[in-house]
Amino acid sequence: MPIPTNRKPSLLSRIVWWALGKVYDWRGYTLENHPQKLPRFLLVGAPHTSNWDFIYFAGAVQEMGIRPSFIGKHTLFKWPMTRFMLDMGGMPINRSAPQGYVRSVIQQIEAADEMALVIAPEGSRSTDGRWRSGFYHIANGAGVPIVPAWVNHETGQAGFGEPIWPSGDFHADLAKIAAFYQAKLPDCERFDVLAEQARGEVATPKSRND
Repeated sequence: MPIPTNRKPSLLSRIVWWALGKVYDWRGYTLENHPQKLPRFLLVGAPHTSNWDFIYFAGAVQEMGIRPSFIGKHTLFKWPMTRFMLDMGGMPINRSAPQGYVRSVIQQIEAADEMALVIAPEGSRSTDGRWRSGFYHIANGAGVPIVPAWVNHETGQAGFGEPIWPSGDFHADLAKIAAFYQAKLPDCERFDVLAEQARGEVATPKSRND
């Protein structure tokens, strides 16, 4: 299902984005910097520790003028939610498709002129810090860079790193990502675990989507 870009968003989606922006302003978040202008990229956010993460993200992308995309199970896009989900940036993916989950996402990226695909590689707020590898397979297969994003809810500050182009060596590139996050949030133990994963000292979590 192609993502429409040439029509006016629905009233409901505009109201929701407006409300999210207001909450973002109320929380007083500030961006340290903006990411580079790129036509297509993966935006990976960490650490995922709070329900406020989505509020931060929603406000930040509006401030930057980015139209984000996110992966959603294809059944969530059925009527009457079809237009709303697409207008919010949803990308319907059938996880049981013959070509596989990762390949399905790659095909959507390749078909788009512009895309900022948001992924939370940790998977859940209860993670020990290790990242699933699906995001990397998508970026590497689509030939797009990975832009790391961080947020500190205690200070209300957040920002973005330089694009990391996948080399095909998952652990080497994960080490670059871990080093970036450790520099930004040195007291976050999750990123110490991420660095251990990059060195192969702890296993990468497995899932049917990787």
